[in-house]
This record gives sequence, C-alpha cells and structure tokens, in this order.
Amino acid sequence: MKFDKFEDIKAWQIARETVLDLYRIFSENKDYDFKRQIIRAAVSIMNNIAEGFERQTNSEFKQFLYIAKGSCAEVRSMLYIGLELNYLSQKDFN
Repeated sequence: MKFDKFEDIKAWQIARETVLDLYRIFSENKDYDFKRQIIRAAVSIMNNIAEGFERQTNSEFKQFLYIAKGSCAEVRSMLYIGLELNYLSQKDFN
C-alpha cells in the first residue's frame, strides 16, 4: 500500500486517537509522573510513525516502526499498572 502522507496511515490514526483517549482518561489523575510517562509513550508511537514515514526510505521507516512498536508495549505495560492502581476502569483498559 502506498501512502502520500503519514496522516493516511491507519496505525498513526489509531495512535492519535489513543493519545487523546489517554489525555481524557487521566485528565484528573494526580499521579503526574505516571500520567506524563504513559502519555509520552503514546505520543512516541504516533511521532515515530510520522518521522519514519518522512525519512522516505523503507529501511528507516521500518526501524521507526520497531521503535513505535516498543512504545506500544510500554503503553500496554503501564495500562496494567494503571488498572491495578485503579487509575482507570476495566472498560477504559480494554
């Protein structure tokens, strides 16, 4: 599949929605270190997809996608912590 701009990439669109969801979910959370870390990791996903795409080589894009994938794991891991600490509901976790 060929994309003209990173905004057309479905993974970037989902990452953007996830960032907005996390801002909403944790807007009232007072654990600023937790909130800052999970949001930064989520923003890293969308930014690495965008940056990799703009590099305009498949090998660099692939490398940035691996970095984005690592950030996905970080967000998922932190969501487990957030669930255990009752920072978010099961519904929001899912």
